[in-house]
Amino acid sequence: MTQVANDAHARRSRLMLVVAVIILVLVADLWSKQWAWDALRDGQRVALIEQVLYFKFGFNTGSAFSLLQDAAWSRVFFIAVTLLALVYMGWLALHLSAQRRYGFVAIGLIAGGALGNLHDRFVRRLEVPLDGQVVERYGVVDFIQFYYHWDSGRYWPIFNIADAALVCGVGLLLVHLWSEEKARQQAERAMAEDTGTDGLANSTAPVDP
Repeated sequence: MTQVANDAHARRSRLMLVVAVIILVLVADLWSKQWAWDALRDGQRVALIEQVLYFKFGFNTGSAFSLLQDAAWSRVFFIAVTLLALVYMGWLALHLSAQRRYGFVAIGLIAGGALGNLHDRFVRRLEVPLDGQVVERYGVVDFIQFYYHWDSGRYWPIFNIADAALVCGVGLLLVHLWSEEKARQQAERAMAEDTGTDGLANSTAPVDP
């Protein structure tokens, strides 16, 4: 009974951790996007590290790397994918092993990032050029521009805090799942070795006539 109570307490604390991370990511993401919307939409660019890191307004009507940016159905598609991902994160939060905290930090990062970009897909609208016309589209505010080769003008696609949280969360979750699988395999191997040793001992024991 005590073990059950301890497990329930550990699960509750992990779920509270997920909620806390979601709130932190959402606050940081939505506040920074609002700032970029107000301060950078006129084309201004702010240098944080010259030739490396800038704040510059971007409006993405697609997904990461501007995938499906011009597709009329992309908004509905990405909203549906985001909702499915959030359902899966909720399922993981209820079923993931509660032994390691960072797995739940990963869930919070992914869910918070997904909710931040989902907010924009419902709220942010801007006139954008499309097929020689100017049309109003829903999209996600991006503003972080990172140059990885200044001389050639090459930079990583402009992103936001939600995108960064998603990438970090997915990476952390993969590490957690890999660690869990490795621990499971080690436990099975140890159990098999113990069983083999017991079986060997039983087979060599003297038999009464």
